[in-house]
Amino acid sequence: MPEEITPYVFIYVKSIFLGIIQGFTEFFPISSTAHLKVVPYFLGWSDPGSSFSASIQLGSAVAIVYYFRNQITLIISSFFSIFSHRKVFKDENTRLSIFIFVASIPICIFGFLIKLYWPNYSDSSFRGLLSIAITSIIMAILLALSEIYGNKKKLFEDINLNDVFLLGLAQSLALFPGVSRSGITLTSALFSGIERKTGARLSFLVGIPAISLSGLVELITLFRSLSVIDILPTIIGIISSFFSSIIAIDLFLKFLDKNNTFVFVYYRLAFGAFILSAL
Repeated sequence: MPEEITPYVFIYVKSIFLGIIQGFTEFFPISSTAHLKVVPYFLGWSDPGSSFSASIQLGSAVAIVYYFRNQITLIISSFFSIFSHRKVFKDENTRLSIFIFVASIPICIFGFLIKLYWPNYSDSSFRGLLSIAITSIIMAILLALSEIYGNKKKLFEDINLNDVFLLGLAQSLALFPGVSRSGITLTSALFSGIERKTGARLSFLVGIPAISLSGLVELITLFRSLSVIDILPTIIGIISSFFSSIIAIDLFLKFLDKNNTFVFVYYRLAFGAFILSAL
């Protein structure tokens, strides 16, 4: 009996651990997809796969909604009020609802095209360790440059649609492992002159549609191909990522109150260098 139980216990513990990694690396600008690929590799575990990695992002998406639940309620209400009250466009929550919609367009289009015309993308060299290492280093340099050259003075009321559309284009690059959705969107925000914490909050909120849609698609795919027992580790991973995401969002926003992002620049450089040295 112990021999039969132990493998399942290990699978559940591994799912909890990977969920924790997903939660923290989704919101810290260091790439959740990369860490879900690299950490199991160096621990000698099998690759959890792109479907599992994308599915447990649902926990992070739910965490964003929960953390910003009061504001999101107002955003949804304001969005629907657009159709009946044309004068509400100056309202902060209405503008934010439009920003989220606009920023979500590029990644949804590119994601759909990849799913349609590049079905074996998840097995391509872009998910390989070499690609992740190089991408991590490049993104570290870009984040550093945005810190150095971005004036970081724009508050929410100063943000315009051009800033948001560029942020949306940047977010679409997160389809490649190692880029980091939160990292590239924050980098774009800093280059646009947006203040750090405002940029981070905007990054989190505009990520809700993309993270949710990606997670739901992959979860449905898993449900169709696996039994109820086999899907349980994914559900556990989603729950684990939810709680770790809540902690990560709160820690990162408080961190940006008094600090720049160079600690993550150094981490990403070291992360990329470590992978390259191990290849």
